[in-house]
Amino acid sequence: MRLVVSTRSHHKMAEIRLILGDVPGLELLDLDDAGVAYHTDEESLEPFETFEENAASKAAYFFARTGLPTVADDSGLEVAALDGRPGVRTKRFAPGEDLEGEARDRANNAYLLHLLAGRPPEERGARYVCVAALATGDGETRTFRGEAPGRVLSEGRGHRGFGYDPIILDEASGRSFAELEPEEKNERSHRGRAFRSLGAFLKGME
Repeated sequence: MRLVVSTRSHHKMAEIRLILGDVPGLELLDLDDAGVAYHTDEESLEPFETFEENAASKAAYFFARTGLPTVADDSGLEVAALDGRPGVRTKRFAPGEDLEGEARDRANNAYLLHLLAGRPPEERGARYVCVAALATGDGETRTFRGEAPGRVLSEGRGHRGFGYDPIILDEASGRSFAELEPEEKNERSHRGRAFRSLGAFLKGME
């Protein structure tokens, strides 16, 4: 089975390849592999207020462009003290619309730490959320949700991972998500949990 993963993030694609690596006969294609050139339409595919709706929107769009089974995910960080923000706005949380890549990550982390400055550990609870949506052309979009609890640290730790990983503590291990080895992160992370559920579903389609 050929499956398009609708992402242009090399970090995210590498994680997904590891997570789905045990699905027999599965060939994963990123958008470049599938020959999908960037279009400005992609910037307006996530207008909704839930991860499920945004993931399904992306999956349907890229399925229409490729004609191949397509999975898309929407993921983010929900901070209890901020009433669930940044939530579906996680990627573009900090001010500065022109920021991209690592510069965007640094700005988001700094902004979140600024908003929580002075709060004690018990008021810094958070959770990562990931929803993977699968479109296969049968008229039904299936979604798979994964969550990972954590706590926002007061400063970054570790150099692995990406996004908010340096400032989110995995309390079970006592390390930030950026301090975990890739296999450990995939075992504990929201994306790992969502995509393992997807993988189990794909195995059942054999």
